[in-house]
Formats: sequence, structure tokens, C-alpha cells
Amino acid sequence: MRFTRFGSVAAVAIAASVLLSSCAANEGGTPTDDESASTLSGSLVGGGSSAVGAAQETWIAEFQTANPDVDIAYDPAGSGAGRETFLAGGSDFAGTDRAFDDEEVAAGGFASCAPDSPIVQLPLYISPIAVIFNLEGIDTLDLDAETIAGIFAGTITSWDDPAIADQNEGVELPATPITAVHRSDDSGTTENFTDYLAQAAPTTWTYEADGVWPIEAGEAAQGTSGVVDAVTNGTGTIGYADASRAGDLGTVSVLVGDEYLPFSPEAAAAIVDASPFVEGRAEGDLSIELDRTPDEAAYPVVLVAYLVGCETYEDSAQGELVKEYFTYMASPEGQEAAAEGAGSAPISDALFEKASAAIELIK
Repeated sequence: MRFTRFGSVAAVAIAASVLLSSCAANEGGTPTDDESASTLSGSLVGGGSSAVGAAQETWIAEFQTANPDVDIAYDPAGSGAGRETFLAGGSDFAGTDRAFDDEEVAAGGFASCAPDSPIVQLPLYISPIAVIFNLEGIDTLDLDAETIAGIFAGTITSWDDPAIADQNEGVELPATPITAVHRSDDSGTTENFTDYLAQAAPTTWTYEADGVWPIEAGEAAQGTSGVVDAVTNGTGTIGYADASRAGDLGTVSVLVGDEYLPFSPEAAAAIVDASPFVEGRAEGDLSIELDRTPDEAAYPVVLVAYLVGCETYEDSAQGELVKEYFTYMASPEGQEAAAEGAGSAPISDALFEKASAAIELIK
């Protein structure tokens, strides 16, 4: 295991993750004779998206059970941290809720990769982002993009505002101040959420999509867990988080066309399949240009997490291990495991074929 160019705090976090990951694998059951016959061995370090953390726990436990001589650690420190760590060579792969962009890809300098190697970016985790809230006695609300944008921009400040009430006839809304909670860290979930606001409500949300929250309004919380805790423990609070973490909180059905659409894995997957790939990327780079204003019944507040690796690794043994792990995550079995463990949407057959071809490039 390598901690090259990795800070001591992150190293401790990764070490703790190794222990937790190993324990998770042991709890997964005793490997069968066939599983024990695996010839794979070694250690992988990954990190990044906290939204994909639950899926990583499942994937790691299943993969290590089948390959008992492999240790995998994943630190859910956030997408920004994951990209920085992978770029610096402190991890073998990254999880990020937004792909490396054109400028970052062109700059290169990925320390784990062989010189001039392209990176592989695979959209292997698809999940709706839930708009979550805490109002006593109210489990669901209908809201359009303009109203959601107004709430998070700080222009709609009370739960009984006509903009909310007019869309929720028969719901007794209190005159409670709204506290909008956002991520304090550089977050791919934030980038996906603000991308939705910018595309669907550009007259109200006048900021570009960004992983760093662009305005002072509202309350900040660290990570997905921090946002969920702040909404849960507050009164009149609202936030956004990977839908797998919504729990018992109230959730918003989002207006798409003439219909208010609740989140679901199927509706999230529909918008991914309807969106084009980013043009001009390397063969193994499957970055998607998400269209947040669909004509069809597709849930637009969606998070696509990418698993990022090198096409060619400096260490070929690490490359082979990454290739095997990515193969499992993309497989129908891996996707079903994530769906059961984290509530994500399995990728389509067409995307699976493209991802499999990209994984074959890894060496």
C-alpha cells in the first residue's frame, strides 16, 4: 500500500478504512473453495465521493470475500479530496460525483499513471439526489425548480410562502423560517445539485454549477452525513443528499413537465441514458453531459459518480488489480449489490458494454 504524497491525516483515515474494510469482508461470510482459489493479491487505496461510500462498502466486502488476499481501502472524504489525492498519486483510484473536466484532463500530471497515459472515467454509480426536509407531520412536498432555487438562494424564507403553498393545496404549512443546509466541503453532490438549479431555474439561480457552494446564504455542514444530521436535528430545515441517505426525512417531488416526480433509481437512470457523452475525450473516458431539463419522465436531480483510474499504471500489478475491481463494480452482480446495499440504479446494458470496453484498456 502506498501513501506517496499523501498527508498524515489522510494516511490515518485510509489506515482506518483498511481495518474497517477488512472487517466488512470478514463479516461477509467464509469464502467458498472456488473463492479461495483466487490468485489475486495486493492492496488498493481509493477515496473520494461520500455519496458512493455505502456502495463502496458493499463492493469492497463482496470483492474481498471472493479474493481474500486483496485489501481495499476507500476513504469517503469527498469528491474534491478524492480527485486531489488521485492526481497526487496518493490513491490507486478515485470516486467522484463529477468527472475531471476538459481543463483538468488536458493538464494531466496524474502521478499514479504512466507518463502520458489517459485516465479512465466510468459512470458506475447512478443515484437520485433527494431534496430532504424536516417539517413535523409533512412527509412529502411538490416543488418546481424555481421554488427550490429560491429556497436555496435565500429569496424564499418561510415555509408558508405562496410559492410553496400554491403547489401543495391541502397541506398545512407552518410559518416556520426555512433553514437551507448545504455542503461546506468541495462536493460533487453540490456540483450536481447546483448544475440542476442552473439548468432548470436560470432566472432564479444565477450561479454556475460548482462543487463549492457559491453563496453565503444558509447553513453549511461537512459531508453527506453532516447535511443529513443538520436537517434531521433542525426545525424547518431543508437540504440535499444522496437519496440512499434520506431515511425518514421528508422528501420533495420535483416538477418535470406537467408531473411532479418523486425520486427513484429507475427515473434517475432514465436521464443518464438520455444524455450524451462529453465530446473529445479519450476512448476510456465516459464522462456524461447531463441534460437536467428532460422532456420525458426522468428525475433530473441526479448524481453520477465516476470511478476514475489510469489507462496505464506506473505499476502494472496495481493496474491489473484496479482492472479486476473495476470489472466487478461494473458487472451486473456488482451493480445489483450496490442497488441492494445503497439504493443506486444499475447501469443500462448499453452503458455496461461501453464501460467493459473501457476497462479492457486498463493495464
